[in-house]
Amino acid sequence: MGNAIHDKDSQLDYLKNRLNLFLEVIDSMDPESTDLDDIDRLIQMLDDLEGKYDQFKG
Repeated sequence: MGNAIHDKDSQLDYLKNRLNLFLEVIDSMDPESTDLDDIDRLIQMLDDLEGKYDQFKG
């Protein structure tokens, strides 16, 4: 795994990059062919992002 992120600027950059990645994934999805597994992956991405936010906040 990668190195731990300790300073607030790096933590904020990490969260911004992950959020941008999430938005790119959503933009690339075709609503006509999106299935339940795709939605589950999006939810998992949000859960991971929230977990990192909580970790950095604490």
